[in-house]
Amino acid sequence: MELHINIEGHKDLSGQIYRQLREAILTGRLAGGEQMPPSRLLSEQLRVSRKTVAEVYAKLTLDNLLVGQVGIGTFVRAAQPARIRPQTGNDLAGSAVVKRWSEMATPLRHRLPEGQSRFEFIGGFVNRSPFPTEAWHRCVKSALRQGEGMRGRYAETEGLLALRQAVASYIGFSRGVRCREHDLVITNGAQQALDLVSRVLIEPGATVAVEEPGYPPARQLFASQGARVVGVPVDTEGIVVEAIPDDCRLVYVTPSHQFPLGMPMSVPRRRALLARALAVGAIIVEDDYDSAFRYEGRPEDSLQSMDEHGVVAYVGTFSKVMLPEIRIGYVVAPPAILDAVLTAKHLSNWHSSTLLEQALANFIEAGHLQKHVRRCREVYGQRRDKLLQRLNGDLSPWLAPVPIAAGFHLTAYLKRELDLSLLLRLARRVEVGLYSNDNFYACSTPTPALFFGLGGIDTLDIDPALDRVRSVLQELSPR
Repeated sequence: MELHINIEGHKDLSGQIYRQLREAILTGRLAGGEQMPPSRLLSEQLRVSRKTVAEVYAKLTLDNLLVGQVGIGTFVRAAQPARIRPQTGNDLAGSAVVKRWSEMATPLRHRLPEGQSRFEFIGGFVNRSPFPTEAWHRCVKSALRQGEGMRGRYAETEGLLALRQAVASYIGFSRGVRCREHDLVITNGAQQALDLVSRVLIEPGATVAVEEPGYPPARQLFASQGARVVGVPVDTEGIVVEAIPDDCRLVYVTPSHQFPLGMPMSVPRRRALLARALAVGAIIVEDDYDSAFRYEGRPEDSLQSMDEHGVVAYVGTFSKVMLPEIRIGYVVAPPAILDAVLTAKHLSNWHSSTLLEQALANFIEAGHLQKHVRRCREVYGQRRDKLLQRLNGDLSPWLAPVPIAAGFHLTAYLKRELDLSLLLRLARRVEVGLYSNDNFYACSTPTPALFFGLGGIDTLDIDPALDRVRSVLQELSPR
């Protein structure tokens, strides 16, 4: 191990080394139990005499900061209390900004696995069991070989050409998105895609319209950039276009599977939204997060496929159709903002992981993605059908589900006046994780409802879980 020690001049060498090592130990940079370099190696590294280093070690040992073990070496004494007061947020000139970020709500941060219940209806979790792990491993190994020529060099900001071509083909076929590889920017998940688009459009005080209820991380992201975020109500056809402000710069929507309610945006509403964006000069961000899982009816094309004037930025992710830890998303940026988005991406993190990009390109080109989506669609479809059967059956006196034709979550409204927070607590006591829609509202009073995710619970566990929920509901409000 090489220690970072600065030697200035040729005076008081032992004092300089002593003070820096002492500070490193007291501040925890040298952890308790860590072995120090032998005095000979450290003296060679610092180009000082071995006697100088030995004197420093001896003094630190007398200070009870180091301990020697015969025949083994010298170690940092464990559990040294920090004696230097760290700077607090109140000491900073930017303390107000730090405080604002620290206090910003992040309601969709998932709890740790040990905090989950036996039966979990948490949203955002994906079903890991159908994932073709061996096929993915082969794609990663192939990507390692393919990347030999690029090792040690930076890649293009927009993402590897092979992946952009594969994604353009995939979303063109499955979602009707009209794009070529040069329209695409590969990102670190959909959240970075949202960040890049909003970063080039938003300045402090700018107006952004989001669905109400809607996706909290998007709303919080826009607010963090200084936007005036306006919640626009949704009805059975989608966002109420007439309520979008005239000074709006960006409109964030989930038209294929509204988050969290689940209904798709109707075709007339889509046309009205496109016309409204064109009239006010706004960019529409279409977040198409889980429409790959469609269970009935004809697959709906994306909103972007109807865009004739370049006002839609289409955002997608592989976190839902594959695994969240892969962290690859993309944005099909309209020509008016494409160059700006590329600049923002370059300044943000230059480019995403080329290894994962190449592996994903291999995965898509080999046909594994389409097969995996079909398997997941079957699994989620079974869970959706089982859940709807119960919600429309013995649970119907208390709950009314919103019909969904796609996605892997659904909402059910409460039909009776119940203490929703008490319902969630009692369900947790019987090992069922239930969640409300309350966090998805920011500008209006929440309509009491439960949010059921389909990714974290097995099909065979749905009946026993809902049996327990029924017992809790009967206790709170007898049938």
